Amino acid sequence: MADFTVLLPGVLQPLVGGQSYLTASADGAVTVGQLLDSVTGDYPVLARRLRDETGALRRYVNIYVNGDEIRRVKGLETEVAAGQEVLIIQSVAGG
Repeated sequence: MADFTVLLPGVLQPLVGGQSYLTASADGAVTVGQLLDSVTGDYPVLARRLRDETGALRRYVNIYVNGDEIRRVKGLETEVAAGQEVLIIQSVAGG
């Protein structure tokens, strides 16, 4: 069993009870999409904040795996191995 950690920005932490990260376990490598399904299972509001009705990543949400933005790799199909850092960044608009 491998453990995975997803780091959350401060703006999303209130949606998960103030936690700064969420964890999941899996057998071997997983995709970013599978990892999001796992860690957001108990947090439907967070799930809707990250992905739209079709399951696509919202345009103002960026996810990095070991520093690589997933849209430049394979999107939600990007593989994550145990121990790799997964970081969610949500753009903040305003003026």
